[in-house]
Amino acid sequence: MPRIIVYWLAILGVLFFVASAILGGFQFENYSHLKQLISESYAAGTPYGNQLRYFGYLPSGVMMALFAFFAPSFLPKSRRIKLAFWAFGIFYGLATVAVSFFPCDEGCNREFIDPSVSQVIHNVIGGLTYLVVPILVMSIGIMARSWPDSRPYAMTTIVCGVIALISAWLMIGVPNGSYIGLYQRLVEGAILFWVLETAVYLRNKGMVLD
Repeated sequence: MPRIIVYWLAILGVLFFVASAILGGFQFENYSHLKQLISESYAAGTPYGNQLRYFGYLPSGVMMALFAFFAPSFLPKSRRIKLAFWAFGIFYGLATVAVSFFPCDEGCNREFIDPSVSQVIHNVIGGLTYLVVPILVMSIGIMARSWPDSRPYAMTTIVCGVIALISAWLMIGVPNGSYIGLYQRLVEGAILFWVLETAVYLRNKGMVLD
């Protein structure tokens, strides 16, 4: 796949995700991006949940997965790098696709009282994503330190991974906290910023690394 297409897969994947997250909140008069989960905006029974899932998050996940699967082709040859990017494609890209088919119950049932099968699957996938992906991002940053002209990219990647990991701990550790929405958006924001940073790195350095 041409490098420019891989670049645009990342850009569009991020845009679709961010647009869906912002638009989802407009369905509700008192929706709080600081206090409520992103999943609550496309949960079962929400006014535009189906549209957000199938025309927003699902294509975003597909594009993120394809970006991650093809990105290693334009990076220094390394089995570990390839495995890390492929794992990102699975645990973030395909996971986003999966939760589009398995939304949480209305309100996202934070107390987990008599959850539906969809809610259970949604929570398991989300939990794995937030536990695994920050570590993957940090590991990619550590490995990137040996790439040509990569010091700024490597440091940014490590910082994004650390922010995502700390925010994920805060989010999972206090599931009923008042600012769970903020913590989740810090996780997602750090990951999505890293995707954009990687896309730019591939675009600018890809010819050298081909």
